Amino acid sequence: MRDRTVRLPALTGTDAGDAYERARVALGALGLTWADAVHVREYASARPDPAARPEGVTLSAIAVEGVLEDGHEVAVEVTACRGGGERFVTGRGVVTVAGEIVYLPAIVPADLTAGFGEQYRSCLEVAAELLKVAGIGLEGLVQTTDYTATATRADYPRCGRPRRELLGGEGADGRPVHPGAAGILVDRAAVEGAMVTLDAVGSRLPLRAVNPGWTRYDTLTYKPGVAAGGTLFMSGFGALEPATQRALHEGDLVAQAEYTYTAIEAVLREENLTGSDVVRLVEYITPPAITKYPEIVAVRERHFPHGPALTSVVCTALLRPEFLIEVVPTAVLR
Repeated sequence: MRDRTVRLPALTGTDAGDAYERARVALGALGLTWADAVHVREYASARPDPAARPEGVTLSAIAVEGVLEDGHEVAVEVTACRGGGERFVTGRGVVTVAGEIVYLPAIVPADLTAGFGEQYRSCLEVAAELLKVAGIGLEGLVQTTDYTATATRADYPRCGRPRRELLGGEGADGRPVHPGAAGILVDRAAVEGAMVTLDAVGSRLPLRAVNPGWTRYDTLTYKPGVAAGGTLFMSGFGALEPATQRALHEGDLVAQAEYTYTAIEAVLREENLTGSDVVRLVEYITPPAITKYPEIVAVRERHFPHGPALTSVVCTALLRPEFLIEVVPTAVLR
């Protein structure tokens, strides 16, 4: 299946207007406009000006600790497809379907007075409403990234129950398929009172779980990878030994990146892919990793030689406190 999706690396700016203008110019260089955008992710360390945002696009507005360029506050990542796909306007934002992938706007809980577990469940229920306009349900989710605060770290296991009860539809091989997932800690709420912001993607196509034999995923509510049509959506990866669930290389960013990229390649091999087939990387780094981050460029280029679209943002922390980096990849099947 030929992949016609264009994925731009995140473009940063001193403010939202600057970042969106750079993204517009980058699209124009490819003969595209905002009408071709199927998903925009906006990572902001300060409250951005909504007037800077393009109208009518599927937008995931995500609060982060920071972006890496000095003096910059906003990073804009654009996914596009010529023609822009099919758009559905809802009361919670625009849903876009392109290449049978269903792009959702960022989701916050419907009830901002509830506790953490109830807010997480509410996010999944809102996702179900949004997916419904595209003709599918939660069984079609292929990837979720949730953003929560460090203050809720102790409560985070409470998200397991709603994920277990609501997710895990039957895959193409008859087995349950939970979406790929990442959990990122950010001490800035998207809206006041929201303990969770959920960024989610679905697919209308049959799903298939991809796992290189790591048994820890047998009891978890997410999988290392989910194949849907011509795309492999993957979970967030860190320097975690799958067999023992032990965090490795504490304090060593380069060693953590090397281990993380190697783990990603293990999942890719299950689909006869290599790092050259990775088209998008999102790298979340913690504040202690900022000064060392340039040191992993050569490591990344060795594992992913074709230069996937890269988004690098600073989070407050990661769910395993030993982690300095978590990487969320997307690959295209051959």
